[in-house]
Amino acid sequence: MNDNPALKIRLIMELRRQGISNTDVLSAIERVPREVFVPATFRDRAYENIALPIASGQTISQPYIVAYMTQILDLDKRRKILEIGTGSGYQTAILARLCRRVYTIERHRNLLQGSEELFKELKITNITSKVGDGHKGWQEQEPFDRILVTAAAEEIPQNLLDQLGNDGIMILPVGKDPADQHIIKISKNDKGEVSEEVMLPVRFVPMVQGVAEES
Repeated sequence: MNDNPALKIRLIMELRRQGISNTDVLSAIERVPREVFVPATFRDRAYENIALPIASGQTISQPYIVAYMTQILDLDKRRKILEIGTGSGYQTAILARLCRRVYTIERHRNLLQGSEELFKELKITNITSKVGDGHKGWQEQEPFDRILVTAAAEEIPQNLLDQLGNDGIMILPVGKDPADQHIIKISKNDKGEVSEEVMLPVRFVPMVQGVAEES
């Protein structure tokens, strides 16, 4: 395990320079050990501000993108969140430190099993997870105060929009072409009226329908 605190401090300072000002988000980034969520071969690079490959052709997002998307979610301890795309579980663990409960869906069973083991090791108890199709959301648990999607949708999934509660926020990357993706912030007011704001240009793996067939 890479437990060099200097590397973590350097990352936090870099995130501050990039505009991450929310102290709760920075504290969560500092306290969640990113090294356990990356493959062993990349552990020495865990606190570099870069995306890294994980199993099943997926990635663990760049810390700046994790921090940015978390910051614009506008979280507090009362919030109930739906996350689409558990991946290695790093973003999930960050969210869990900042809200009441996280419901997270992953289409790759092996990825979810690995992340669930890490949540147990880290004694994170406010995460509920399942294997499923992220496009469908988690209807049994709606409405959600916040929704975060960690894969790029070609268009905004209507099911997720329907599961977002009033006064809710959904953050997701949108764009069919990887070279033309942007984070979209969707806000739903107390009357259920929806507005969209185009945020940061990004590059995410695509959001795929259905549950993955494991080889």
